[in-house]
Amino acid sequence: MSLTLDLQEARESGLRAAIGRSADVLLSLQRSDGYWRGELTADATLEADYILLLLWMYPPSAGVWDPPVRDRMDRAAKSILDRQLPDGGFNIYTHGPSEISATVKAYCALKLAGLPADDPRLARARERILAMGGLDAANTYVKINLSLFGLYPREQVPSIPPELILLGNLVYQMSAWTRAIVIPLSIVHAADPRKPVPEGFTLEELFAPGPGTPAASGWRRAFLTFDKALKLWEKMGPRAVRRAAIRRAEQWMLDRFAGSDGLGAIYPPMMYSIMALDVLGYAPDHPVRAEAVRHFESLLVDDGHAFYFEPCFSPVWDTAIGGYALGEAGAAPEAALRRAADWLLANEVRTRGDWSVKRPRVEPSGWAFEFRNPFYPDIDDTAMVLLAFRHLRASDRAAQRECERRATQWLLAMQSKDGGWAAFDADNNWEFLTKVPFADHNAMLDPTCADITGRVLEALAAQGLDRSHPAVRQGTRFLVQSQCADGSWYGRWGVAYLYGTCFALRGLRAAGEDPNEAHMLRATEWLRSIQNADGGWGENCASYDCGVFTAAPSTASQTAWAVLGLLAGGDTTSESVRKGVEFLIRTQRPDGSWHEDLSTGTGFPRVFYLTYHYYRLYFPLLALAEYQRVSEGGLADRL
Repeated sequence: MSLTLDLQEARESGLRAAIGRSADVLLSLQRSDGYWRGELTADATLEADYILLLLWMYPPSAGVWDPPVRDRMDRAAKSILDRQLPDGGFNIYTHGPSEISATVKAYCALKLAGLPADDPRLARARERILAMGGLDAANTYVKINLSLFGLYPREQVPSIPPELILLGNLVYQMSAWTRAIVIPLSIVHAADPRKPVPEGFTLEELFAPGPGTPAASGWRRAFLTFDKALKLWEKMGPRAVRRAAIRRAEQWMLDRFAGSDGLGAIYPPMMYSIMALDVLGYAPDHPVRAEAVRHFESLLVDDGHAFYFEPCFSPVWDTAIGGYALGEAGAAPEAALRRAADWLLANEVRTRGDWSVKRPRVEPSGWAFEFRNPFYPDIDDTAMVLLAFRHLRASDRAAQRECERRATQWLLAMQSKDGGWAAFDADNNWEFLTKVPFADHNAMLDPTCADITGRVLEALAAQGLDRSHPAVRQGTRFLVQSQCADGSWYGRWGVAYLYGTCFALRGLRAAGEDPNEAHMLRATEWLRSIQNADGGWGENCASYDCGVFTAAPSTASQTAWAVLGLLAGGDTTSESVRKGVEFLIRTQRPDGSWHEDLSTGTGFPRVFYLTYHYYRLYFPLLALAEYQRVSEGGLADRL
């Protein structure tokens, strides 16, 4: 008995030491203003799009680029080449296979940057593109971008008419990020530009022989027929209607610049807004256009060695999760947590955004993902901030309590009719819109999902709402009904079934669900069944392609999600939990961090993935802290 207790005490000591090291490294990264912001990185398509944007903004004179532009193109090209795969292609997530759209973008950018056609790196990329179906197999947005330079036939890309904005609230049935892309892009599309390319430049070599586009059916066929009608409208429709639509789209865009770090504060709409301002006649030195360019270029990381773009900034998300993890661990000075609380309190959104179209009488509140993005507070960030406020105490406690009240009411108002919560809007579920010709970025809608719903239920529980509240009951029902047959949940915003299952279980447990319920037992059994031999867990982004869990080498963040899910499901003593915790302790670096290079964040499933560089810090800390409470409580009982 004494030996058993000694071993247990040794494990507890190792656990406490790991938590301390983890907390120390996270605290060392807090900014003086109180927030955290880890790097957020993606694939080479951002640098490839940037080279195309440089061509748009600063076309060469007599085939010669201005030296500063030439330098940036060269550095962007090197950044792209550094990520080329042995087969010549480019992937969209770390260690993933070549993907056609990413490879076409990279090839075009590298050729524009001056790589000759016989360069072996370009030749390998070309061969890989042709093997994957050629340029015609790339997605619509690749073709639209190329058509702006005459590199893809305009008549073969879908029309994106600015008249969409005149059709009532139709654009608000699209996801927030899609409408922020589509509206400036519709302005560009209406201008029908043919931006010049270097003399003799072509991509004809990327067109593969073949039968062409397969036949469509149902809504897809109807929309393709409608697209033909739109092309006739573009040639023969009343010019007055088009001018009115462009003016409305322009004003919509300008309105959303106000108080924001660029349109939507994310890379794609920021890029298209620069193009839109250009075709609208805003000179390069016009304050609005200059500001749009400044915000866009703020996403560039250029330290003399590395050269790449972040898709956006993540300070609210990182601060909320980091502060929550430190609070759960009880391992942070009060002053550090107070600075974080004050910063979050100051960044509450208090103005109406796109969300208010469907919720016009709801008092504004919530938090955006980025520094300044007031038109797009999101439900996930808002729920996470409310969770963090369990531990973060602002200097003005009365103001914080009032803020928590507003944000809780806003969350309740944003619940969709099916009982779940989405990211930015409520009831954004017109499924037929996914069949429009420009919807193949797989993000036309913002559906309710298990991971966000689970987090909202956690946040509501932290604010004192229990199963007696109808929103909690409906959210619980949504999660039970959306569970997959194997016991997992699909995760929309993190990879993938591990992420969804973790936060669904946490939400259900916070809502008072009995861990002995069948759906809880099935979920924990599923988590145990997919554990890797080294004690950790890992999941590949290919899960989204396959529609089922696809194993990968263990990562710190995904192991933490699995441990958190098991603990929430009532499994506090199994070998699986113990081995998961041991994996985290064993793989922790001496400085308290963990190595992780896999993409574990999701932008658009099957299209765009994210690497959150702080996921490997605060999620393991949170898992170890929660396990510590369980294990130390058990040790106390035994003693």
